[in-house]
Amino acid sequence: MAWQLFRLGRWCFRHRRIVVAFWLVLLVGVGVGSKTLAGNTDDQFSLKGIESTQAFDLIKARTPNASPDGATAQVVFKAPKGEQLTSAANKAAVEQALAKVKTGDVASVSDPFTTGTVSKDATVAYASVSYTKQAVDLTDADKSAADAARSTGEKAGLTVAIGGDAFQAKSAGGAAEGIGVLVALFVLVITFGSLIAAGMPLLTAIIGVGIGMLGITTLTGFLSLSSTTSALGSMLGLAVGIDYALFIMSRYQHEVRRGRDPEEAIGRAVGTAGSAVVFAGLTVIIALAGLSICGIGFLTQMGLGGAGMVALAVLIALTLLPALLGFAGKRVLGGKLRFLKARDAEAGDVRTNGRRWVELVARLRVPFLIGGVLLAAVLSLPVAKMQLALPDNATAAAGSDQRVAYDLIADSFGAGANGPLVVVVDTSGAGSGQKALAAVNTAVAKIEAVKTDVVSVIPPAGAGSDATPAAQQQLVKQLDAVQYATVTVIPTSGPSDQATKDLVTTMRADLTDLPGETGARALVSGQTAVGVDISQKLTDVFPRYLLVVVGLAFILLVLVFRSILVPLKAAIGFLLSVGISLGTTVAVFQWGWLNNLIGLDVTTPVIFILPLLLTGVLFGLAMDYEVFLVTRMREAFVHGEEARAAVRSGFSHSARVVTAAAVIMTGVFAGFALGDDVMIKTIGFALAVGVIADAFLVRMTLVPALMSIVGKHIWWLPRWLDRLLPDLDIEGEGLERRLREQQPEPQTVAV
Repeated sequence: MAWQLFRLGRWCFRHRRIVVAFWLVLLVGVGVGSKTLAGNTDDQFSLKGIESTQAFDLIKARTPNASPDGATAQVVFKAPKGEQLTSAANKAAVEQALAKVKTGDVASVSDPFTTGTVSKDATVAYASVSYTKQAVDLTDADKSAADAARSTGEKAGLTVAIGGDAFQAKSAGGAAEGIGVLVALFVLVITFGSLIAAGMPLLTAIIGVGIGMLGITTLTGFLSLSSTTSALGSMLGLAVGIDYALFIMSRYQHEVRRGRDPEEAIGRAVGTAGSAVVFAGLTVIIALAGLSICGIGFLTQMGLGGAGMVALAVLIALTLLPALLGFAGKRVLGGKLRFLKARDAEAGDVRTNGRRWVELVARLRVPFLIGGVLLAAVLSLPVAKMQLALPDNATAAAGSDQRVAYDLIADSFGAGANGPLVVVVDTSGAGSGQKALAAVNTAVAKIEAVKTDVVSVIPPAGAGSDATPAAQQQLVKQLDAVQYATVTVIPTSGPSDQATKDLVTTMRADLTDLPGETGARALVSGQTAVGVDISQKLTDVFPRYLLVVVGLAFILLVLVFRSILVPLKAAIGFLLSVGISLGTTVAVFQWGWLNNLIGLDVTTPVIFILPLLLTGVLFGLAMDYEVFLVTRMREAFVHGEEARAAVRSGFSHSARVVTAAAVIMTGVFAGFALGDDVMIKTIGFALAVGVIADAFLVRMTLVPALMSIVGKHIWWLPRWLDRLLPDLDIEGEGLERRLREQQPEPQTVAV
């Protein structure tokens, strides 16, 4: 492989105009596509085959005009100080405002004065607006109507806030990426000591992210994609795009300083560092694409989108970077900043901080190994208390419309009013007439018997012991027509609270014997129930995902390192990194430890997709550092150094560049952790902590400590397996031998 990549690097160097033109044309092409073909993103999480969505399907099948999973909005009104909403003037203002919200996409608008959604002191009220379409399909006219309702209420002196999922606030774009770019530029300048050299990895990464993001935007016109897909793609594309180019650039500078002609230098850089980039990228792609085996649509989207961005970053690092270096030549060694020393990040003939660190770790290898593992175990302890939930407006940005509406409802009606549960009673097996009515009454009685965490149970009109005969008869007619009824349950606790999840479990358990008693069945639904079901589904598929992804990556790493113990060590180290990342995320987001530092003013359960998504992304990134560090160690070992000396030598060669790469990646992820969207904030924070833990604790401390203890046995591979495996020449030994036969070694150039 090293020889083929060597030839690719030289070809791109020679044909730089063609290569640059290709990538620029592609950038313009997807840019045009994003402007002309793009659609809307869809942030609604759903999953087929779970109880909560089965209830939605039942309603739509029996009443085709209904839209149980359509967008919803809560229009919340608050009276001026000293007034009540029940006064004639304020009541009229509320009614006029709600009249404005109606459009052709509105299925219903509740009247707070007849449905009982007016607070006891009559100062706050809310109306529920149900739409026939999902949020992604709502039009500008729907948004304008909601804005008109707000304006009407505010002109009358009322405070008006609109919550729900119909009109989600858009985060300001570009801020997170800007922070990442600034951090990357600073680190690259320090690493290379040159603005020209620092600008190359940054330029190629930005072009790659631009192509990828515009491509994803174009795909929204053909596929239903969430905004998280593009955010994750941007996050990963920028981080790995800079890192991959950084490794190749560093090797190129090293070869030029050794006196290589620029064309041969880029060939060697792509052939050696490029080989590590290819296999590091493959591990990330495997981990992300592996999310598709879970069979969960939105996770598949995010996984494939992220994998595509990583693949793009690899291709650009292998082709566009050599082409740009064809224009720059040896000028990447110039443009030095006076206050920075000119250093060769790949040189091993000077006593660097990396050399000092690895010698300290090797000398105290047992204490470092034991201490590092204990530290990881302590930081992972909060995982035992982790709670998972769907994101809701309780964690929206302070002062946003969604947050104001949520807080007003919670303060006046209880947090549970923001996430009512809906029990759908299917009476198709109970018979018709009075039997169906009896089945509904039995279900209501079972729900009312649940005393824990329930504020109120709202049966359908005509059900319950206090229903009038006329109402009962009307309900019987309805049951004969559609064969289902809905019961609304208002919990005491909020949608993401553990108590509400426990309530869902309790209700389902209490209703399990309903079919045997009445022939009817009850399905517990609502967005909270959807979150419970999806979280359980993710928990169920997680072991399968971990087995497949780690198994495939293990095989790949056996091919790369020709060792059994190195991949095994890499996988175990990854588990430590995941534990630290999830543990600190629980402590900050769920327990509230230092959460103000990242702009979070409330505690919240961990986003339900984080464990699985973090595992996929962090596993790939962890293997990046494993590949970049250990390939240099193996390179030294293959070229004749004693095993423990090879650990020190390989670490010294790559530590400075790996440190720079880890700091850049941490900076990129930390930028996203400072945003407003709690889902992106959580993912960014968890990845930033995970990268720090994996790069500095696991790969740069525990790995050299363990390899110094094990010695040459770390490279053990059964002979029969050694004969079966293809020689991929990742360390470039075959490339060096082939090039030595063609030309003599150059003299080192003083720069």
